[in-house]
Amino acid sequence: MVNTTTPSFAWGLEGVRVSVDNLSSRILWGTIAVLFLIILIIKLLHHANAHLRHLTSMGSWLEQDLYWAQERGTFWPALKDKLLYAPLNKKRHNREIQLSKAINVGTLPSRLHALLLGLYLASNIIYCCLLDYSVSDRESLIAEVRGRTGHLAVVNMVGLFILAGRNNPLIWILGVSFDTFNLFHRWIGRIVIFESIAHTIAWSVNAHAEVGDDGVNDLIRTDPFVQWGLVATIAFSLILGQSPSAVRHAFYEVFLHVHQLLAAAALLGVYVHAKLGPLPQVPYVIAIACIWFYDRIFRFARLMYRNVSYRHGLTKATVEALPGDACRVTFFLPRPWIYKAGTHAYVYFPSISGLQSHPFSIAWSSTTTGAPVSTDAEKLPVSTQDLSIPQPAHSISFIMAKRTGMTGKLYDRAAACPSRKLNITGLVEGPYGEPASLHSYGTVVLFAGGVGITHQIGQLRALLSAHDAGTTAVRRITLVWTVRSTEQLDWVRPWMNEIFAMPGRREVLNLQMFVTKPQNMNEVRSASESVRMFPGRPKVGYLLKEEFDRRVGAMCVGICGPGALADDVREGVRGLDLRKGVVDFWEESFTW
Repeated sequence: MVNTTTPSFAWGLEGVRVSVDNLSSRILWGTIAVLFLIILIIKLLHHANAHLRHLTSMGSWLEQDLYWAQERGTFWPALKDKLLYAPLNKKRHNREIQLSKAINVGTLPSRLHALLLGLYLASNIIYCCLLDYSVSDRESLIAEVRGRTGHLAVVNMVGLFILAGRNNPLIWILGVSFDTFNLFHRWIGRIVIFESIAHTIAWSVNAHAEVGDDGVNDLIRTDPFVQWGLVATIAFSLILGQSPSAVRHAFYEVFLHVHQLLAAAALLGVYVHAKLGPLPQVPYVIAIACIWFYDRIFRFARLMYRNVSYRHGLTKATVEALPGDACRVTFFLPRPWIYKAGTHAYVYFPSISGLQSHPFSIAWSSTTTGAPVSTDAEKLPVSTQDLSIPQPAHSISFIMAKRTGMTGKLYDRAAACPSRKLNITGLVEGPYGEPASLHSYGTVVLFAGGVGITHQIGQLRALLSAHDAGTTAVRRITLVWTVRSTEQLDWVRPWMNEIFAMPGRREVLNLQMFVTKPQNMNEVRSASESVRMFPGRPKVGYLLKEEFDRRVGAMCVGICGPGALADDVREGVRGLDLRKGVVDFWEESFTW
C-alpha cells in the first residue's frame, strides 16, 4: 500500500490527462509506421528495379547496358546527393572525432539520420509541451508534465529495446543495417533518460510543495512505489554517465556488462513502479520484457544450433597469428553453414573473454571432404557413421586485427605457440546482416581499408562465380585495397590465390593495392596489368571518376574500412555527375 500522506498531485493519475497521453503515443506510433511503410515501399521498388535490371543484363547486349547506365530523371540523383548519401555538413561522417589519441568522442550522423533524429526529438518535445495551460493551480500543470514524460519514456522504451536486438526483424524487413538501428538506439535511449529524469523532477516538485523535505525523505524510505521509480531513474542516469563514446571506447568490454545490468535494473524498476501504481503503462512494460527475452532466447537457440551437434560435437577454432598484428581465425562447424557474401557473425571464446561476443565480417567459407570413417568388416553398417564415406567439414574464417581486449589476448596466445597456431574452443552466432545484392550492376567498385577486406573478398568470390556461371550482370569489378604495409597482404593471401585462379578473373577483375607505409619501396611491385600495387594513399575521387567514365551498365560503389577512407569514398561518389549515370553507394561499418 502507498503511504496515505502522499500528496494528491504527486501520486497516481491525479492531474494526469491520460487521454492526451494516449493520443500522443498513438500519433508517435502512427508517424513511425508511416515512415516504415515509406521505407518498405522504396525498398520493394528498388528490389524490383534491380531484379528487372539483373534479368535483362545477364546477356551481352550492349543496348541493355547502355540503357541501365543512364539516369532518366533529376529527382533521384538530387536526392542521393543532397540527402541519402550526404554527410551532416561537408565531408565528415564516419571518421571518428578524436580529442587526443586516447579520447574518442564518436562520429557524426549522416544528413538523413540527423533529420530523422531531429524530427523524432522535436516530436517528443512537442508532446511534452501539449499541456492544459488554462488550469489555475501550478501543481496540476506539473502533474500533467509528470504523467506525460513518464508515459512517453515507457512508450519510447519499446522502440529502444527493439532496436537494441541483434534479431530485430526490421533489419531484414526494411533492409536497414544494424549499425543504423544502433545509432537510433543510442539517441532514443538519451530521450528516454531525459524524460525519466523530467518525470522524477516533476514528482519531486509537487511532493516537496505539499509535504516538504521530511515528507519526501519519508516517502523515499518507506514507499515501494517511489523507491522502485527511483531505482529506474538512477539506473537510467548511470547509463547516461557511462554512454559517452570516450567511455565506451576506453572500457568497451566493461561497458557492455555494466550497460546490460543497468538496463535490466531500469526495466525491473519501471515494471514494479507501474505495477504498484497501478499505472496504465504496465502492458507496455510487459511487451518490452517480452522483446528482450525473445532476442536473448533466439540468440541462445541459434548459438546452440550452430555450435552443438550430437554426432559431430562442438565447434572448434584454429587461430593463426599473422604478420601485421592480426589473426586468421577458422571455425570448424558441426553443422552446415549457408554463407552469403557480406554477412557477419558474433564470435565467442569462453576461455579468453567469457560470454562476451564481438562482431566480425565473415571473410571466407568452405566445405571440404574429411577423411573416410573406418568400417568394421565383422558387422553390417547401420548408419552413415559405419560406412567408409568421406564426411564433409564446414568452416568459416575471419581476420581479426589486434586491438585491446579480446582480440589482443587472442593474438598474444596464438603468437606464443611454437607454430604461431592455437587450437581453441570457440562459438559462432550468426549469420547476421542483409547485404544488398550486387549482381544487377554492370560495374562494381569495392574499396577496403585494412581488415575491411574481409567484407569485400566474399563479394569478389560470389561475383566471379556468378560471372562464370552466366548468372550476373557484372562486366567490370574493381577492388581498391589500402594497407599500411605489405605484411598485411598475407592476411588473405590463400583466399586471394583462389580468386586469382577462378575462370574469367582476368577479363573482369581489376585489383589496385595501395601501401601507405611501405618498409621498402622494392616491395611495392605490380604483378600484372590487372593486379597493380602503388605506394601512398589512393586518390579516391580520381579513381571513381575514371571508373565512372569506363562504366558498363549501372554502377555500384561499396566501402568497408576506416572512417576517413569511408568519408573519402562518400565524397567521391557525390562528386560524380549523378544525373548522367546510375550510381548506388553503400557503406559497411560497425560503430559502437
